[in-house]
Amino acid sequence: MSRRKKSHQHGSANRPRLWGKHAVAAALDNPNRRVLKAWSTRDAATFMQFPPDVPMTFADVADLGRLVPGDAPHQGVVIEVEPLEDVWIDDILGEAPERATLLVLDQVTDPHNVGAILRSAAAFGAIGIVTQDRHSPPESGALAKAASGALETVPWVRVVNLARALDDIAEAGFWRIGLAGDAKDEIKAALGAPRVALVLGAEGPGLRQNTREHCDVLAKLPINSAIESLNVSNAAAVALYAAATAAD
Repeated sequence: MSRRKKSHQHGSANRPRLWGKHAVAAALDNPNRRVLKAWSTRDAATFMQFPPDVPMTFADVADLGRLVPGDAPHQGVVIEVEPLEDVWIDDILGEAPERATLLVLDQVTDPHNVGAILRSAAAFGAIGIVTQDRHSPPESGALAKAASGALETVPWVRVVNLARALDDIAEAGFWRIGLAGDAKDEIKAALGAPRVALVLGAEGPGLRQNTREHCDVLAKLPINSAIESLNVSNAAAVALYAAATAAD
């Protein structure tokens, strides 16, 4: 699996920069995350547990602002890290408990949406998310900020072929529910299996036809007809809540 290699003054896919107290604290607490450099105001440094072996530079707010994209809410702390090690789908499926919820994203590319979905996945106890490597964002500060620490705790599987991954998910005993606004039944009717994979498409195009064909059922969210659709991260949160409460 290849990583995109693009140098950038604000970090790169190979050396992303994370910012914000929640994202940075979660990265520092993650034993699987290698932190390469750190920059911090003296005030923010009093709240962070920087390892002694991490090169750290004290900087003022204006200097930190030049290390990140414009207007990024760095909250006085920035770190440069190595991307997390790849997570393989066989590992996550093999370790899945008897009752489990998994999220599958079909070409959701916006880092803010993926970050927010990771946060919801953590909140509702999903065992991980699965994306297609070529059509998903790399780790980045914006994504980590939106995830509010969940990037470090929720397994993220990147696959080459999403349809093949959905076959593997089915073989592991997951009932695959594709979220589609044109579906006949609401999600409540599709839930009930102990292992559920919620499959969501990008905003606008939604699920691709091949992805639909690799779902066991299509379902829609019970939203008011005055609204055509929800943002994909909001839809994921609602679907995760429905799956969590259906298991009660």
